[in-house]
Amino acid sequence: MVVSRPQLASFGYDNDATRRRAMSGEWQQVGNAFVLHSGIPSDHQLQWAAVLTAPGLAAVTARTATACYGLRGFEPVAVDVLIKRGDGSPPRIDGVHWHESRRFSARDVVLSAGVPMVSRGRAVVDAAAWTPKRRVACALMAASVQQRIVPTSALRQELAAAGAIRHGRILRSILADIEGGADSLSEIDFVVLARKAGLPPPIRQSIRYDSAGRRRYLDADFGTFVVEVDGGVHLHAPNYWADARRQNELVLGGDRILRFSSYAIRVEEDVVIAQLRRAHQVFG
Repeated sequence: MVVSRPQLASFGYDNDATRRRAMSGEWQQVGNAFVLHSGIPSDHQLQWAAVLTAPGLAAVTARTATACYGLRGFEPVAVDVLIKRGDGSPPRIDGVHWHESRRFSARDVVLSAGVPMVSRGRAVVDAAAWTPKRRVACALMAASVQQRIVPTSALRQELAAAGAIRHGRILRSILADIEGGADSLSEIDFVVLARKAGLPPPIRQSIRYDSAGRRRYLDADFGTFVVEVDGGVHLHAPNYWADARRQNELVLGGDRILRFSSYAIRVEEDVVIAQLRRAHQVFG
């Protein structure tokens, strides 16, 4: 159990009684809260201690909250707690990261999970924005949708409200890919990378005929090889197999095909450019 000093006072424990129990090791003080046992506080108890210690409004957020909501593969390294900028500075607590925000109010707090947390959408966007590597930030956002932690509509709303944040542009692009509505934009971005790789402008939506004589449209035709650009919708299993089957037929018919996901185009530009240059050298 975790309680604040005012809560202890309401139970009849004055400062001296509280201090004696803490000094004897019967209880332990964490920030301005007290854990009423002598063992190592659990993650949940540390979350409560941080929230009770905060000088004003506070809620668990980012990876701590996404893990509580069930997201797998992006475990927190500390307890992330959001506080409102201007409410004062909380004391340092080992294992707790304080995050100040002007864009934080009681409307952002969800109480149904026990310890106060931000909404699912806010938690995912905070976690992605506070992740240093944009590749990991994009993977976190995609996983939150794939694991059914949060709908894309909530992420879109939170990204709009967040304004200028770290990785903001790429996160909005990845969200559009997840929704399946940015294939054409991905193809435009790809042509820019092809130009950086020194390739001539490709023929867009080039027509090819597969080994069975069926007409196929390819995204970018450079003459000696072609490129297919996959948006987020192509990553769903049925779509992925349909694309692979179509490519297999074209390869069996003699075509040379490279594939790049919209994720790679936006997050690993150097790899895409390097492979395009190699293809230009190998295929002529």
